[in-house]
Amino acid sequence: MIVVTGGTGNVGRALTVRLAEAGEAVRAVSRRPEKAGLPEKAEVVRPDADDLFAGASKLFLHLQAVPGDELPALLGRAEAAGVRHVVMLSSGIVGAPGDVDESHPIHVWHAQAEQAVRDSGLAWTFLRPNAFAVNALQWAGQIRAGDSVRGPFAGALSAPIHEDDIAAVAERALLDPGHEGAAHRLTGPGATSNAEQVAAIGRALGRELTFVEVSAREAEETLFPGMPRDMVRAVLKSTAEHGFAPPEVTDTVERVTGRPARAFAEWAEDHRADFGG
Repeated sequence: MIVVTGGTGNVGRALTVRLAEAGEAVRAVSRRPEKAGLPEKAEVVRPDADDLFAGASKLFLHLQAVPGDELPALLGRAEAAGVRHVVMLSSGIVGAPGDVDESHPIHVWHAQAEQAVRDSGLAWTFLRPNAFAVNALQWAGQIRAGDSVRGPFAGALSAPIHEDDIAAVAERALLDPGHEGAAHRLTGPGATSNAEQVAAIGRALGRELTFVEVSAREAEETLFPGMPRDMVRAVLKSTAEHGFAPPEVTDTVERVTGRPARAFAEWAEDHRADFGG
């Protein structure tokens, strides 16, 4: 049995579907199981379920689904129930090449969580993706309403990764031997700017979309609405300082799964409906 925390999140859902389709016993964790919309083959439970780890040997850990102060206790419950391997969705800011601001709140959050997993005594694998393609959904409302997107840093570069490519690497890390003790750095296949991403979404929709650049200060209030404002400010600051250099691009997805990571244009095609297509 594999337990998937954040089972209805972007990566967790994709992973749960993959595991269920592969015939694996999978238990997805959701605060609202009745509305999870996951495959019938997947068991869905609440995070406070007494039998959360019953019969489980592996755990996919998504930090957004587990409050930081509860992580050691959760890992302790998992270990006591028989879990032996944790695959954790971390962040590319940890262990990034070059100078890294270790006081950055995203670095602190993920680095502390990684240490908690190491301290648990369980075997571990860390997945460290950089930019997520799914972050482009922050523009969905503007795109449904018109043909322009207002945002900061039109020319900022990233190599965004499809959430299902992260799930594909997680699947292999959970099912195949040899991933214990590995920290997999994950990116998409190439660099693209914010303005190019908006244009790619437009092509997927059969529309011509334009990116209208605004100041970071103007964007701060609405950017990443589900993220704490101190993290948003830190992201804007680091993007202003480092976001215009060529981004890190890895071949990890292909090495682990046997197929290349999908380009942002493919992600846009897969998410046409989210933008009104």
